[in-house]
Amino acid sequence: MRYPYIAFHPELTIQPVFPSLMGEPYILDLSSDSPLLSLPGAEDQRIFQKILDQEMSGYSWGLSSYLEERRMLLSDCPQMMREKRFYHLGLDVIVPARSPLHAPLNATVYDSGYEEGKGNYGGYVTLHHHDIPGEPFYSVFGHLKRDSLPQPGTVLRAGEEFAETGEFEENGGWFYHTHIQILTGKGMKEGMQFKGYCSESMLKHIESLCPHPLALFTISASVHL
Repeated sequence: MRYPYIAFHPELTIQPVFPSLMGEPYILDLSSDSPLLSLPGAEDQRIFQKILDQEMSGYSWGLSSYLEERRMLLSDCPQMMREKRFYHLGLDVIVPARSPLHAPLNATVYDSGYEEGKGNYGGYVTLHHHDIPGEPFYSVFGHLKRDSLPQPGTVLRAGEEFAETGEFEENGGWFYHTHIQILTGKGMKEGMQFKGYCSESMLKHIESLCPHPLALFTISASVHL
């Protein structure tokens, strides 16, 4: 059984990446039509964090969407503009800095490290989910705390803590959140590990490379999928 259909496998219970999350999430619009991006100073991520904190009053966590078009947000990221990669390939989970992440399924740490550059991942971890029924796949977690990263080769059990979300100076310069992205074996072979965005021309076959991450994200370990 291949991803995302593994979510229906009777032998698997997907564990929460952030076990303490409760209640309804705030849904953050980061598309080019978002009124938040037009607010004074919003291009500065530290100011945007203050805007977001005000917007999220009454919410303890938030989400921002997969395949959202983000040309305006990425306008000062030369690597994205040059390649016209404006479509978001992950699910952004908005939580405070230093929030611990937990493995959603059994995994081995395929890669971990630090990607330099504004708009990049900063601290990141790539997990290889192979000790599961069905077809192996990878999950990528970006914008993490640099000194919290596990070593490649580390074996993780589902539910085990493996990293923390990062501050501005170590998370690629972004507001506080974690980017969760799925890679198929084909996606890994085609170099998608460090591409959190794709071009419009790639959308027609992106499902075979980086399918929707939502099937791997739950907020309740008691829900058996």
